[in-house]
Parts: sequence; C-alpha cells; structure tokens
Amino acid sequence: MRANAVSKQAPSDGWDCHVHVFDPAAPSLPGHYQPSAAPLATVETLAHAHGVGRLVLVQPSVYGTDNRVLLAALAAGAGRHRGVAVVDTHISDAELDSMHAAGVRGVRFNLVSPVGNAADRAATDFVQLAGRLRARGWHAQWYAHPAQWPQIAALHAAHPLPCVLDHLAGLQASQPVPPAHWAALQSLADGGAWVKLSGWYRLGADAPYAKLQTHIALHIAHMARLFKRHLVWGSDWPHTGQHSPPSYASLWEPAEQALGQGLMWEVANVYPVNLYG
Repeated sequence: MRANAVSKQAPSDGWDCHVHVFDPAAPSLPGHYQPSAAPLATVETLAHAHGVGRLVLVQPSVYGTDNRVLLAALAAGAGRHRGVAVVDTHISDAELDSMHAAGVRGVRFNLVSPVGNAADRAATDFVQLAGRLRARGWHAQWYAHPAQWPQIAALHAAHPLPCVLDHLAGLQASQPVPPAHWAALQSLADGGAWVKLSGWYRLGADAPYAKLQTHIALHIAHMARLFKRHLVWGSDWPHTGQHSPPSYASLWEPAEQALGQGLMWEVANVYPVNLYG
C-alpha cells in the first residue's frame, strides 16, 4: 500500500482504521460542529485510490448514541467494513447482536469532545457494558488526554477488555507527559492495548507538519516500542473542524517515515485483522 501513488488495480485489503461518515439530514447534537456531507462512497473512492479497501467507521460524537448513519454505511459496504459505535447501558442484547452482524466491533468513549462522555459517566458506563462487550469479542475505544490514561488503565485492569486508544493516545505537541502517565500507558500496552497512528493535525500544526515532524516521528517510534504489533493506522477522514483538510497521503507519510515501509505495510494490512476481522 503506497499513499503517494494512485493504484490502477483493484483495491487491496489495506485498512484505514478511523474514518467518519456524515449525513446532513441526520439529527446532530448542539454545542459542537455541524457536520457537512461526508458519504461512504466519497471516502471509499479516496481510499481505494491509495490501496485501501477496508474502513473502520467510527461513530462521531455529534450523533451521540444514534448510530443510524454508521449502520446504514456498514450496510452499504456489504460486509467489507467494520464499525465502532457509541451506546448507552440501556441498549438491549438484541440491538448489540444486530450491530455485531452489521460489522460493529467496538464501543467508543470520547472524553475530549464537548458532546462526548463525561469522564465519571464514561467510567460507570464502561463497567456496566464491559461484560456484554467481552461476550461479543468487542473492544473499548477511548479518545482521551494523557491525564486520563491512569483511569483507563485502572478500568481495564479491573474489567479486562481489549482497549484501543485514539489518535496517538491523545498526545499534544505543547503538553509534556508526566512520568506517572507514561507508566499508565506502559501498563495499558503491557495488557494488550492498541493505539491508532492517526490525527496528526490534532497535534497543533497544519500539513505537511514540518514543525512537528520530529515530534511526530519520536512519538510514533515510542508507541511502536510500547505497543509492538498492536498498532493500526487511520486517516481520521473527513477531518472535522479543519478549514484546510490534509491530503490523504500526508496522513500516511509521517507514520511510514517513522516506522519504515515494511512495518507500516503490516500496520495497515496485517495487524487490523486481529482487531476488526
């Protein structure tokens, strides 16, 4: 899979493990961004041109627990893609089973978005849902700041469930990470957690990320040492809130430069099957 050359062949089995789809006609929560149209067909075409044939559709915070847009996109993908939903504790087992059949493989807890999960509520919901998610082979996906790593590590230690950390685990370029937080991340990695190599633009600079290139490379390399074969890559398309969305290639290249072409190929083609397959 090469992000700097358009493939003229059929899409490969490469994975983009973090994209969103939006339908402006769908109701969204107030207090955050208003989504523009971002249909599945558009990201499929873009991804296919770069050798990516499989997508993980992540429920955006603005739709709350209304997963209808995500589930419709999974149905349109005819079983090729996977999903990460947002649910509450009142969801029925029948609904979870239906989501599983549609391709959902995890539940997202968003501690960053203003319309995401409150940290205390997310912890309570996680505890109540963990057993039901584990029974279906699902994981918990966290979008969180480094300060919240200790809480996440404690939750997963007490209630074993596969853990996935969004966007380089929420690292920020301008915020150093205290040793205690790194220790919590080490604990998560030792327990089998996964990390998404994604979201460079969230680190505080625009593409081509020249100001952050060294910073990004160091953190990607550090994540590779910690998480080993539990790395996946995501474009975070369509880059909500960005006035100048980055190119698809620019979201692949920093990771490939940090890891090397061989390891990056495994990150995008091999490792995701163990988490989403």
